[in-house]
Amino acid sequence: AAAAGALGAHRERDVTGRDEGTLELSLGPGGHRLLVTERPFRLDLLRQRELLCSVNARGLLVFEHQRRRRDSLADKVSSVWDKIKSLFRRPLPFFWGGGPPIPDRICPPQPAESAAEPEEEPGMWEETFKTHTDSKPYGPTSVGLDFSLPGFEHVYGIPEHADNLRLRPTEGGDPYRLYNLDVFQYELFNPMALYGSVPLLLAHRPRLSLGIFWLNAAETWVDIGSNTAGKTLFGKLLDYMQGGGETPQTEVRWMSESGVIDVFLLLGPRPHDVTAQYGRLTGTQALPPLFSLGYHQSRWNYQDEADVEAVERGFEEHELPMDVLWLDIEHADGKRYFTWDPAKFPNPRRMLEHLAARKRRLVSIVDPHIKVDAGYRVHAELKARGLFVKTKDGNDYEGWCWPGSSAYPDFTNPEMREWWASMFAFDQYEGSTEALFTWNDMNEPSVFSGPEVTMHKDARHFGGWEHRELHNLYGLYVQRATAEGQIRRSGGRLRPFVLGRAFFAGSQRYGAVWTGDNTAEWDHLRISIPMCLSFGLAGLAFCGADVGGFFQNPGPELQVRWYQAGAFQPFFRAHAHLDTARREPWLLRPEHLQLVRAALRRRYALLPLWYTAFYRCHRQGIPVMRCGTPNTPNPPQKPQIYSKNPKSTPKTPPGIQHIPPGIVWHPKNPKSTSKTPNPPQKPTWDTAPQTLYVPVTLGTIPVFQRGGTVIPRQDRPRRSTEAMRGDPFTLYVALSPQGTAEGELYLDDGISFDYATKNQFLHRHFAFANGTLTSSSADPRGSMSTPAWLERVVILGMGRPERALLTTHDGSQTPLEFRHDPEHSVLTLRRPGVPIGEDWSISLR
Repeated sequence: AAAAGALGAHRERDVTGRDEGTLELSLGPGGHRLLVTERPFRLDLLRQRELLCSVNARGLLVFEHQRRRRDSLADKVSSVWDKIKSLFRRPLPFFWGGGPPIPDRICPPQPAESAAEPEEEPGMWEETFKTHTDSKPYGPTSVGLDFSLPGFEHVYGIPEHADNLRLRPTEGGDPYRLYNLDVFQYELFNPMALYGSVPLLLAHRPRLSLGIFWLNAAETWVDIGSNTAGKTLFGKLLDYMQGGGETPQTEVRWMSESGVIDVFLLLGPRPHDVTAQYGRLTGTQALPPLFSLGYHQSRWNYQDEADVEAVERGFEEHELPMDVLWLDIEHADGKRYFTWDPAKFPNPRRMLEHLAARKRRLVSIVDPHIKVDAGYRVHAELKARGLFVKTKDGNDYEGWCWPGSSAYPDFTNPEMREWWASMFAFDQYEGSTEALFTWNDMNEPSVFSGPEVTMHKDARHFGGWEHRELHNLYGLYVQRATAEGQIRRSGGRLRPFVLGRAFFAGSQRYGAVWTGDNTAEWDHLRISIPMCLSFGLAGLAFCGADVGGFFQNPGPELQVRWYQAGAFQPFFRAHAHLDTARREPWLLRPEHLQLVRAALRRRYALLPLWYTAFYRCHRQGIPVMRCGTPNTPNPPQKPQIYSKNPKSTPKTPPGIQHIPPGIVWHPKNPKSTSKTPNPPQKPTWDTAPQTLYVPVTLGTIPVFQRGGTVIPRQDRPRRSTEAMRGDPFTLYVALSPQGTAEGELYLDDGISFDYATKNQFLHRHFAFANGTLTSSSADPRGSMSTPAWLERVVILGMGRPERALLTTHDGSQTPLEFRHDPEHSVLTLRRPGVPIGEDWSISLR
């Protein structure tokens, strides 16, 4: 446990106080101290004299040890043998001769009997769920611990749940459950378990954030309560430390079915500090290949090669940008993964080469359930190597999934992961090329015939571990092995792209995730926003939701709105169920198609911002998609912020828009924003707080740029991200009330690891102050050649200057043409023409 580690590793100079049964430790230069009380055991975390968190204040620490069932055959044999031995330890009842009895020198005195086991209760050794029986050979082995958070009323995290961003108190109902499950048509605003689990909870209040990371992969429940510290025994300590009075607090209790107590307290103090600290523990989001930030078109299923080519041609003919087409389970031969249906996909290599020539790519599904078929090479090899998960009796574990009877690879076994990775080599995955990437669905794992549609808890893994101990890790191991396979097939040169449905802490290192099988309803569109925000807080920055909804058929308005919202989420994919109507964008009416095209083009124009945000996330652990500001006491549910810059409010059922105090937000369409219900012709951009009335039609979505920021864009429409390489940039500079702004741009080749291994990248910093915009290197270690150049600069909130003068890195100066819009205070500088990777400045006088 973290507490035990702190005690065991402390140095004497870290001890700042000692009393009978109490130890005070200094936790470093931040002023944090830890009070350790022996009896009753309690940990109190303080910053100066402020109490931040108390562990076990309610005395709910639980650690059930493993037991042996007394009525087992081994116990019966042992009991008989003990009785036989006891006969030879007793003094003889009479003697053949004089003198005392001879001492027993063979059997030493036995230790005193151990404390009696508790009385057996129903369910101690096995439990029944519907028709399934779960044996528990070690008895109940649960662990649990409570945390009291004085002054914190808002807690977040512990995805995945289809709920608001702020976690609700669970008193009187079920706690939030973390147990990866394949859930059919999941319920909203419910603490039920879904596809993935990250046991990270964040607490936030003005000027302070904390994190609790409960490192346990077994089934876990999180109970959240609200209280007033002054009304509890724990409050007495708080009164002493902070001067009395009643302080609102949140109480959190973690309970896991098995495992050990291994807890990390993340001290913040800012939200981004907490996420960065968590990133140092579990890894940050892998930097995705640039194409994966474009638009993905999917459904269950595109039927054959002709269908794939027709869909790709449709995007071309209707001038819609798109990067990736997807194939679901029907593409494989009888759902035997790593194969192609010979009738529907007779020449997959030619299909992939055609897409690559159009600068597009393909994703195929490879699920972790393997069809039981002696003639199927994958099944035959894994069976021969003994690499499947086993039953409690040592046989291969088999269950029912898409192919029918299926076996499940044991991805906890390093040999299994090594074998799986080797299958992505071009000579193993027949028909594959560098343009083919992977979707790992059903990796909870999904077992249609299993309890709760997953694997039996008493199944056995590598090393003898029961499935109950590591259930939530299974999906991570699947995605990890797949990502390693993609890296290996290129000789370690190219970055992978893998989408997984199940996840755990650390899954961010291996690819993207999504919210699972949602429904074409307005509430599902709305809930996708807090769900993705919660993912980001837990390190899973590359997340999204099925645009349009997986189940059912969206109406045209819902479909358009979902594209508009999805364009502002990190992973942007449309997907649909087999039984839904086809919904490629050009099947909409022309007026709706035009709106979808605009949403797609906006996404692609902002890709430089997205990619820069992912680089910052990769380096520092800062979420790509987030809401509010670091000191917002109650972050709103709907607004989204990306890389400190734009803020969008997707049009969903009515909600409240909150703008933090002291901030200027520049509307991207200033004519549509007003302080009154009947907007005047000329808007004003005063600092918050204020209420803005934003008239919205189906063709508009409220998008604001925060004052004080610089956003890079590439505004020329192209068919894909690869087609945009070398395109010129436009900088949008939104001035703060002080007339300043800053931003950044990150560029690399978009596909390889050369940015990390060879420092082949550009990282530029833009700053506007005192009437001058400058570009300088944000990281001098990086260098890269690029034909990209600066085409325009648009400055929001700027008066008309007398002149604009460009100064390049060699000192030469050139006057620039400009246009000024006095009604909206927008200044546009035309064709500076400088390379985007060079130093330069533009002075306005």
